[in-house]
Amino acid sequence: LDLASTHNKELRSASDRLQAHFPRFVLRMSNQVCAKMPVLFCAHGGGPMPLLGGMGQEKYRDHFKEFQSFLPAVPAAIVVISAHWEEKSVTVMSNEKTKLLYDYGGFPPEAYEITYPAPGAPEVAERIRGLLAKMNCKEVKNRGLDHGVFVPMKIGWADANIPTLQVSLLRSLDPREHLELGRALAPLRDQRVLLLGSGLTFHNMEAMFASMRGAPMPETVDRAASFDAWLCETCTKSSTQRGADGGLSEREKRLEAWEKAPHARFCHPREEHLIPLLVCAGAAGEDAGEVIWKDTAGFSHSAFCFR
Repeated sequence: LDLASTHNKELRSASDRLQAHFPRFVLRMSNQVCAKMPVLFCAHGGGPMPLLGGMGQEKYRDHFKEFQSFLPAVPAAIVVISAHWEEKSVTVMSNEKTKLLYDYGGFPPEAYEITYPAPGAPEVAERIRGLLAKMNCKEVKNRGLDHGVFVPMKIGWADANIPTLQVSLLRSLDPREHLELGRALAPLRDQRVLLLGSGLTFHNMEAMFASMRGAPMPETVDRAASFDAWLCETCTKSSTQRGADGGLSEREKRLEAWEKAPHARFCHPREEHLIPLLVCAGAAGEDAGEVIWKDTAGFSHSAFCFR
């Protein structure tokens, strides 16, 4: 992003004001002082339910409301890696204007009337295509933001004034490829672009639906708690130091081998909701991870910030 451009005058002004309050985060770019963004991974909840309300949804709403408290400045743009978009090749959305994709069914009419008119970010999309050239990155101009994006963002950035786009997962769901995807996206952080992973660290739908019919079985709860404990330790306590040759850090190695974690396949019969976290970890580099939200009512699951 060219922060000296007319298009970004408002963002430049915000950067100037925030610089005085967040001096240790700033970097020099385009003759302007610019804050390096952390990387966030959020738990997006079930379908549109956090927006529709009801029992158990306030915890997600509170989670989304805290997003901005972890940022050193107003993002110039937000790039979301959602569990709900997979392609054969990594694909970036380059819409001038965003629209919504109601990728769910069986909800009341108001679930299909939700709006979130955030501007698109085609300039960021072009930069991403350059960063991902070796991954044969594709682009689409007509896809809508899925609920893994608009549900948390409608609460996290209610004004819908931050340019927003998505980058897809790879259909392979290969852990190493997604760690590398995150590494490739990492330079965007120095351009005040927020990378936001959106998924769930527990996603066994059969267990979830069973719990809706009655209290979850204790052994099921214990399995989720065990995996969540392993994941939190991995993201926050494992060494993040990479080798001189750029090899994987201990944290990245553990995440690459996530299937070996306690009860991993029970918690993720299919891992699309976990994989955005691996993209975040790759983009985090050697930055420390912290748990920023945790739900232990039922199946333990967590959210993270890397900075």
